[in-house]
Amino acid sequence: MIEPMNSPSSDNIVGVILAGGQSRRFGGGDKFIEELKGEPLVDRVIERVRSQTRQLIISTNIEIPHLTKFKLPIVADAVQGQAGPLAGILAGMEWTRDHTTDYEWIVSFPTDAPFVPLDCVVKMLKQAVSDNAEIVCAASGGRTHPVCALWRVDLAENLRQAMVKEDMRKIDLWTARHRLSVLEFPDQPFDPFFNINRPEDLVQAEIILSELSG
Repeated sequence: MIEPMNSPSSDNIVGVILAGGQSRRFGGGDKFIEELKGEPLVDRVIERVRSQTRQLIISTNIEIPHLTKFKLPIVADAVQGQAGPLAGILAGMEWTRDHTTDYEWIVSFPTDAPFVPLDCVVKMLKQAVSDNAEIVCAASGGRTHPVCALWRVDLAENLRQAMVKEDMRKIDLWTARHRLSVLEFPDQPFDPFFNINRPEDLVQAEIILSELSG
């Protein structure tokens, strides 16, 4: 049995920025360098997550100079062939397992969610302790956000087996096998997990920023 963590702390957590995907709904290309009010999306997400974790890595198969400027470890997918966000999550788990000694968790965020709460990681950790959960997934407005989630590192081998032997690609199917807790965040005055899938979403995000600064 996996023992629950005794006290929540960001000192034993690795943040994983998921900079993959083919951005089909956005029209293709590297969506994460699209600018929101003059700042690339990936920069905004890293800025919001960096202060919540002790270590940060970027999970991507894309080689562009923009990502190297952060001087963060860049980790390729552990399973090849456009295997989706689970491959990036697995890469983060295995990197953490192989490069650290006392890190029990990773937390993942996509690059198209520029408003992730600045306190979401500690809230997820507290929920993990409260519910004795192996995975804590963020939710808002009645919708879950499975790539905005906290994951036990020691699930890595199970996930690898599921992806390699079962061709598992759907996050919800895999998380249903484990102790999953869903943490609801308020969606007013705006959804903190608003994600930018289409060009019109980028316009909406600019409106949200204008209202916040106003």
